[in-house]
Amino acid sequence: MRFSVALLSLLAACSLSFGQGIKYEKVMILGNSITHHGPSKAVDWAGNWGMAASSIDKDFAHLLKDKFTEANDGKAPEMLIRNVSTFERNHATMDIAKDWKPFIDFKPTVLILAIGENVPNPQTPEAQEAFLKALKTVLDLFKENGNPKLFVRSSFWPHQVKDKIMQEACDYYGGTFVNIGALAKDKKNYARSEREYKHAGVAGHPGDHGMAEIARLIWEAVEEN
Repeated sequence: MRFSVALLSLLAACSLSFGQGIKYEKVMILGNSITHHGPSKAVDWAGNWGMAASSIDKDFAHLLKDKFTEANDGKAPEMLIRNVSTFERNHATMDIAKDWKPFIDFKPTVLILAIGENVPNPQTPEAQEAFLKALKTVLDLFKENGNPKLFVRSSFWPHQVKDKIMQEACDYYGGTFVNIGALAKDKKNYARSEREYKHAGVAGHPGDHGMAEIARLIWEAVEEN
């Protein structure tokens, strides 16, 4: 009898441990150049990862991948990391259902939306409504196809209006808004503080320290939710 009880306890413990090992199954990170940017001679950028980390393992998306893998007891989740700056610039006119189909079909269990920096300044109520409507369209599509846990990151270069709209869309979905705006106040978070760049735009992106801080803030939100 004692042996049976001990065996059942062991099996229960193993079952619980196995369940915890696949906590994060499919993770999608959609952003802009901070998330991923291919090589570009025009801006003197040779990397093929998040601008302006010094290597792929130091951009925020891959730092998060390491965190998810660690939380999965060493099993890496299926990851999709993409630059969706076209949406930022053309959200008011693009066919979202068509253009975002590959992302929707991926059906992530965790969705991290890291956009905002390239969205044209929405100065009019009409422009603000167009951005909000586009975000809600995107989030509705995900909600109808997998309903992932959502995390929306504010802009690295803070913008009160755009960040407010993104937070409203995030709240509409029931997601978690991650405010990283304070990072812009610290010079250590910019790539120009770590090394020299010929292009000011690249230099103004987060460097290794800034990327680590972005990943830290997002991961804290993931752990809490």
